[in-house]
Amino acid sequence: VTFKYNGSTIVPGDQGVDYETFKRKCTDDVRLFGFVRFTTGDAMSKRVKFALITWIGEDVSGLQRAKTGTDKTLVKEVVQNFAKEFVISDHKELDEEYIKNELKKAGGANYDAQTE
Repeated sequence: VTFKYNGSTIVPGDQGVDYETFKRKCTDDVRLFGFVRFTTGDAMSKRVKFALITWIGEDVSGLQRAKTGTDKTLVKEVVQNFAKEFVISDHKELDEEYIKNELKKAGGANYDAQTE
C-alpha cells in the first residue's frame, strides 16, 4: 500500500500485489510512503517481513524533502509493524533483492549459512 500527498495532506494511495507496480510509482517528481510485504527466508523457513519505504524523488524541492521527514512520523502512527525502514531517493536502491537482503539481516536467524 502507498501513502501519497494530496497537496500537503497525506492520503492513502494505491494497493497492489507486486513490487514492480510500487517501483513504477516512484518517479523523480514525487514523494510517497510504501508499506511493502516481502517473503524472505531460506530453505528451512519462509518469513513474511514488512518494509516501510520513504521515496523522495530527485526533482523534489529541498523544503518538501525536509517536510517528508517530519511527515513520516504521521505515517508511522498508522503503519506500526515493520521490520526495517528505508529512505530512498535513488532508483538503484529500490532493487528488490537489496531490500530483501536488508530485511533478511534484520530478521534474526539465517539458516542459509548451514549450506555454505
